[in-house]
Amino acid sequence: MDKKIIERFKKISSASVSDACDQLVKRQCFMDFEIKPRINELRIVGPAITVSEGPAKGKFPPQHALEAIDGANPGDIVVISLKGKVKDVAVFGGLMTAGATVNQLAGAILDNGLRDVTEIKRDFNFQIFSRSISPGTTVGRYKTIAKNVPIICGGIKVNPQDLIVADLDGVVCVPKKYILKVLELSEKIEATEMQQTKYIKETKSLIKGIKKFNRI
Repeated sequence: MDKKIIERFKKISSASVSDACDQLVKRQCFMDFEIKPRINELRIVGPAITVSEGPAKGKFPPQHALEAIDGANPGDIVVISLKGKVKDVAVFGGLMTAGATVNQLAGAILDNGLRDVTEIKRDFNFQIFSRSISPGTTVGRYKTIAKNVPIICGGIKVNPQDLIVADLDGVVCVPKKYILKVLELSEKIEATEMQQTKYIKETKSLIKGIKKFNRI
């Protein structure tokens, strides 16, 4: 993906991107509120590489996740789903963070748990969003099923090469075919909101600001 597009998205809040998706994609593109940043306050933007996990009978390494991380392009974001009712097992930890860091991934989004949080905060400047934090391993409970396939994460569909925009407000997934249109509209939304905020400060009136710009 064009690095210039990524850099432009890095200047835009997930809220503005979500608003643009509401208008253009016409479906929810933001993930469940439970999927939160667990390591730091970094905003991450990048193409999704996807991994699907499901229940296992027996002990298996997360092979598809390991292959996805080692085969990723710099700046990619690994997005992991889990098919099953239990969402509190950890599908990502310190070793996978080490692999993601040396392969220059931008971050990780997990529809389930994260572990080794103290180690990751201490040793890596790597951002991870997850539904939960848990010491429990998936080994013996779940296994990876496939990589770079459509998945459901945080309640929404994520395809490989969709664009992930994540910050302290949450996670938005922009469908690949809408990326440029969403970028242009979200930049306009950001510019308008800056003007609106300035006007509210000048007039000392929230109502006037909303009326003038027709936006809340």
